[in-house]
Amino acid sequence: MRRTRDAYHSFLLGEALLLALLGGALAVFLTYSQPRTAYSLPNLKLVVQTVGALAAGLLALLAGVRFATERRRFDMLLCLGFFVAAVGTAAFSVAPAIGEQQLTLSEAWTGVVVRLIAWVLIAAAPFAHGRVASSRRTLGNWLAFLVAALMLLGLTMHSVEESLPALAPSAVTTPPALLTFAYSLNAFLNLAAVVGFGLRFRERLDDLDRWLAFGASLMLFSSLHLVFTPLLGNVEVSPGDFLRLLGYVVFCIGVWRAIQSAEFARAVADERSRLAREIHDGLAQYLFAVSTHATMLEQGGSADELVPQIKSAATAAQQEARFAILALSSAGGSAPFDAALQRYVELLTADGALDVELHIDGGMRLEPDEQIELFRIVQEGLANVRRHAHARRAEVCIYRREGKRIVTIIDDGEGFDRDARGDGHGLRNIRARIGSIGAALSLRTSPGAGTALEVTLRT
Repeated sequence: MRRTRDAYHSFLLGEALLLALLGGALAVFLTYSQPRTAYSLPNLKLVVQTVGALAAGLLALLAGVRFATERRRFDMLLCLGFFVAAVGTAAFSVAPAIGEQQLTLSEAWTGVVVRLIAWVLIAAAPFAHGRVASSRRTLGNWLAFLVAALMLLGLTMHSVEESLPALAPSAVTTPPALLTFAYSLNAFLNLAAVVGFGLRFRERLDDLDRWLAFGASLMLFSSLHLVFTPLLGNVEVSPGDFLRLLGYVVFCIGVWRAIQSAEFARAVADERSRLAREIHDGLAQYLFAVSTHATMLEQGGSADELVPQIKSAATAAQQEARFAILALSSAGGSAPFDAALQRYVELLTADGALDVELHIDGGMRLEPDEQIELFRIVQEGLANVRRHAHARRAEVCIYRREGKRIVTIIDDGEGFDRDARGDGHGLRNIRARIGSIGAALSLRTSPGAGTALEVTLRT
C-alpha cells in the first residue's frame, strides 16, 4: 500500500510540475507576444503536420498490437483515436500541402471536426473497461466504419461549404467564433484525458497511464495555444504545433514501453510454465522415488538397501528444488542475472565433482528475454558437462568481442563425435532457446578434446 501511495504521489508531483511549466510558458507567451502570434512558414508547417500524422499512425499501430494480444477496450479506443488523428491530418492537411494548394473551407473545417472525433475516442479510453470477444474482427469493423465515416464527413462538408464560417486570412484577423469554440472543446477533451489517465494510473499503477497523462497534458496546452492563436490553414505555425509533436513523442514512448513490458511479462509467464513442467519431470520424480522406497521399507524391505536409495533421492530432490527456485527467482526479476548465475554455479559445484569458473562482463547489457534464456542455456550446458562429459573443469564467459556479445561454455571433458552421435536432448533444448532470442550457436568438439559451445547474441 505504501508503494502504491509513493508511486501515485510521484506521478502527481511530476504532473504538477509539468502543468506549472507549461502554464508558465503560456502566460509568458500571452504577456510578451501578440495574442495571435504565428509565423508563415509553409514548409515547416508541412514537416510538422507530416511528422504528427506519422506519429499518430505509429501510435495507432502500437495500440493495435496491444489490443490484438490483450483484447482490452482501452487499447481499442486508443488505436481508433490515434488512427482517426493520423488519417485526418494526412487527408485534410498534409495531402493538400503536398499538392501546393491552400486548404479549402471544407478541408479546413473537416480537419477540425476530425480532431475532435479523435480526442473523443482517446479521452473515452481511460474510462473503458473489460475486453472484447474477438480482437481482429472488432477492430477491423471499427476501422472500416471510421474510414467510411471520415469519407462521408468530407463529402458532407464539401456539399455545405458555402454555409461554413469563412477562414481567417491571417493570424491577426479575428477568427470565427465557432473555430475558437471548437479549439476550446478540444482543450476540454484533452483535460478529460489527463484526468482519466491520472485516475487510471491511481487505480492500476500502469506505467502506460502515466505516460499517456503526461502526453495529454502537452496536448492540452497545445489546444490552449490554438484557442489564442486559432489557425485554420496549412501555412502558419504556432507554439501549439510543436507542443502537439512533443505530446506525440511522449505517447509513443509510453506505448512502446508498455509493449516491451507486456513481452517481458509473457516471457516470464512462459518461463514459469516451463519450470513447472521441469519440476514435475524432475523434482516430482525424485519425491516419488523417496515415497516408493519409504513404502517398501515400511512393508519390511531391507533397510541396508533402501535407506541409501532414499537418502540419494532426497538429496537429488533437494538440489533440484534449489535449482528450480533459483531459476524462478531469476526469471521473475527478483535477483540480478550475474548474481543468480553465480549462485547456481555455487550450488552445482558444492560437491566438488566439477570446478566451474564464471566470468561476466559487468558492462554488457542483456535484454530481459536474453537473461532468462541465457540462464537456462548455461544451466543446461553445465548439466550436460556434469552428466555426460565426465569433465573436471569448465569455464563460462559472457563478454564482448569485436563489438559482438558472446557467451561461451568450455569444458575439458571427453567430447564426442557429432557425426556419429548427433545432438542429444540437452543440446536440442539449447538450440531451441538460442533460436527464441535470435542468437547463433557454434559448437566445437571431438573425442578426447572436450567441448566448446559459443553463443553469439543478436546485435
